[in-house]
Amino acid sequence: MTLTKNKGLMKKIVVLLAFFTFALTATAQEEPLRFGFQLSPTFSWMTANTNRINSSGTNLGIKVGMIGEFYFADNYAFTSGIGFAFNHGGTLQHERAGCYWDRSDLGLSQSFYDSTAMCYKLPEGVKLQYKIQYLEIPFGLKMSTRDFGYISYFLEPMLTLGIKTQANGSVEGRGIGNDAEKVNIKKEVNSINLSYGLNVGAEYSISENTSLVGGLGIQVGFTDVTQDGDPVESPDTGQLDRQDNSTGQNTNLIIRLGIMF
Repeated sequence: MTLTKNKGLMKKIVVLLAFFTFALTATAQEEPLRFGFQLSPTFSWMTANTNRINSSGTNLGIKVGMIGEFYFADNYAFTSGIGFAFNHGGTLQHERAGCYWDRSDLGLSQSFYDSTAMCYKLPEGVKLQYKIQYLEIPFGLKMSTRDFGYISYFLEPMLTLGIKTQANGSVEGRGIGNDAEKVNIKKEVNSINLSYGLNVGAEYSISENTSLVGGLGIQVGFTDVTQDGDPVESPDTGQLDRQDNSTGQNTNLIIRLGIMF
């Protein structure tokens, strides 16, 4: 089943790459088109839609990739690109005990095994850190000012499609040793992440066709990053008779660094 899913994901990636290449080739023959690259540090964290799961840590990551700008009018451009986002995610602390990340091998001892629920039960207050890598395809509208000497300023609302390529994690909690520090959690993370955001910044021209880009951006996920259905302890009975159906969302603060040609 896993092999079939991976093949399906690879087909989707190939189709998206082919479409993006075709679109750039077609528009480049008719309208002004600029290319560039970004190497942008990120700070990301996760939040949940319930007060029993709290944000408890930030990941330092990076975005790398290609940028394309298609100018349809003076100072207005459609933007897109393709790249990778490394180490997105963050840490979520769960107030209730439960069999979190039950689809993955956490390397826990048998003392954590709950024979009634037939799963490994993590203690209350456990912290789960997500470290996710995405293939990202952004779509945006860039609105720039006129040049002030060598500098112009821009505002760029964005929508971003993220396709999970890797996901690792670590578990920190009472009685949990170092065996749960590097865990493959691809089965705990949904394959698609959609987000909206806004970039603001400036371009500094260093030659007629080349400029350096610097700025700040915010990227807010509006789809659930985490898989649902893990058994959770009821505060009334103390038994694992409830399911975790919370929504976990990812937010990124981006230090936008790049070069355009």
